[in-house]
Amino acid sequence: MKAKHLLLALLWICLAQIESKAQLGFSHEIGVITGPVAFQSDFGERYDFETNKGNVGFGVGIVHYLNFAYRADCNCYSRDTYWNDHFKIRNEIDYHVTNLDHLGPESEDNDFGGLRLRNHKGKAQVFEIGTQLEYFPMSIRDFSAGAYKFAPYVSVGVHFVSFNPEATTLLRDDGDIFGEVLNPLTANPLDTGPAIIPGFNVGEGRNGTGVDDRLGDTWAITWSVGTRYKLGPLSDLLIDARWHYYTSNWVDGLNPDPRPANRANDWIFWLNVGYIYYIE
Repeated sequence: MKAKHLLLALLWICLAQIESKAQLGFSHEIGVITGPVAFQSDFGERYDFETNKGNVGFGVGIVHYLNFAYRADCNCYSRDTYWNDHFKIRNEIDYHVTNLDHLGPESEDNDFGGLRLRNHKGKAQVFEIGTQLEYFPMSIRDFSAGAYKFAPYVSVGVHFVSFNPEATTLLRDDGDIFGEVLNPLTANPLDTGPAIIPGFNVGEGRNGTGVDDRLGDTWAITWSVGTRYKLGPLSDLLIDARWHYYTSNWVDGLNPDPRPANRANDWIFWLNVGYIYYIE
């Protein structure tokens, strides 16, 4: 199923839930989130501080919550059960973009290998849609009533992911390091030699290389820790630290052989803040 069809389905479900809230016995919350995304991929070196610091993008999202502690049909609290008072379901749509570079000691070498790495750049563009289950160890009822300002939580979920990577290089396999290559993934020569991504020319991507800029999709396992801060009776500030682990290693467009040196799939760490509004 295409991502746009999933998006339309989620929006239709949310609208249907809002229209029938008098029969469903829970209430709704909506909000927006935004913040920096640290993309952990095959660009750069594993556990390298410069890589972690440099390959940082930005993400935005729209979130929708099912709040079981409060009933919108009667503007009253629901039956006091552990589920109603400690769990919420969060649906969301996210989009994040990260420009990627080969950072770290190897790319800084003053040789042809270092030059090849410095001249290979990428871009990860990722659309996600999915659901998470959030657990609040403290009472959601008490937090809603203003008994305390902070409500910490943990969550786990699953996202459908559509990705559209980009890859560029100024290097050629005939040693001309200054020849401009407009499409580094085509098998056809642009002038005197075939264009490749130097250093990543073995893999299961396009033309048998370790690079592939084609549109793709996969799944992500998500988990997070965060807290709500009560701004007013119908609004909260949200602070959230999240991890998304993708079931594909092509989200960044790079997955070279040999393995097992390249053994981990792509993943992100996303630190975001948001504003949540309670729909009566």
